[in-house]
Amino acid sequence: MIPIAKPKIDEEEIENVIRVLKSGIIAHGEVVREFEEKFRDYLGVRYSVAVSNGTVALDVALKACRIGEGDEVITTPFTFIATANAILFQNAKPVFADIDERTFNIDPDEVLEKITPKTKAIVGVHIFGHPFDVDAILEICEDHNLILIEDSAQAHGAEYKGRKVGTFGIGCFSFYATKNMTTGEGGMITTNDDEIAKRCRLIRSHGEIGKYNHVELGYNYRMTNIQAAIGLAQLKKLDDMNEKRRKNAEYLNRHLKVEGLIKPYEAKHVKHVYHQYVVRLTEDFPMSRDDFMEYLRRNGIGCAIHYPKPIYKQPLYVRLGFGDYRCPVAEEASLQVLSLPVHPALSGEDLRHIVEVVNSVA
Repeated sequence: MIPIAKPKIDEEEIENVIRVLKSGIIAHGEVVREFEEKFRDYLGVRYSVAVSNGTVALDVALKACRIGEGDEVITTPFTFIATANAILFQNAKPVFADIDERTFNIDPDEVLEKITPKTKAIVGVHIFGHPFDVDAILEICEDHNLILIEDSAQAHGAEYKGRKVGTFGIGCFSFYATKNMTTGEGGMITTNDDEIAKRCRLIRSHGEIGKYNHVELGYNYRMTNIQAAIGLAQLKKLDDMNEKRRKNAEYLNRHLKVEGLIKPYEAKHVKHVYHQYVVRLTEDFPMSRDDFMEYLRRNGIGCAIHYPKPIYKQPLYVRLGFGDYRCPVAEEASLQVLSLPVHPALSGEDLRHIVEVVNSVA
């Protein structure tokens, strides 16, 4: 079976972890600080704050921005549920704006329609590795005095007009095992704002300044040296792994030729890093999505649906009163999308097999 995702772990990651284990300092420490500095320099921001996972990165960023009860935060319904859940954890209200049908990213025109006097922030998601329309969203934030948080969990190294994502607002990254780079679990908050960075560091470590001196309500959201050791090795090869993803996507784009299968879109001014290679199956496709997935798996090709329903249709959100929401573009996409393997561990033979099997469906 060709897996839908596969972490690329080599000897350097293993040696780095062994070095940390032998040091005896395996929790939060100097290796984490080194990883923060290297990630900061890679993006070109002033501050990086390492945390235990990507969901925590969103939670801490929202807390650092003092988002709270009665506030509204506009976001996309077409993403992993953590994006919206982090807003709920502030006792704030997620407000869902529909998406662009080509990129699957939040639609700026839809965002404008959702702004109220209670709106405090926008959480945009660079979904599947394709940056959202940063200029348009930034303009909205500036015009309405809103905070921009970039959910960059799927977009490490992606670029918008030559500038890496996670540098325009407050960036939130995940290093989960299937991401473009991994630490197993882990996350990072990036910012150019001194006060936001300071508050993030306080919140992630019990609100502590100095030993047993707690000045703010915080929690233990720290990354470990073991995670950071893996991250340091992964960061070195992130650009190469992303380039392999892009080349794999280019191969699939050139060779997949089935009526009713729409291949991924990439805007001219962005660098897509293909966390997922997401196709759409329209009514002209020869079989149903469920049948196609079964056909792929029978032929040794892993596949997945990202995402099968908008967040507001999840049982939790229906129970919370979001069931009347309607984002028709997101709803249609959720019924049509399918992810094919694109990860850097794919061989030329794997790619040829994927193309042959998909094209044979006709």
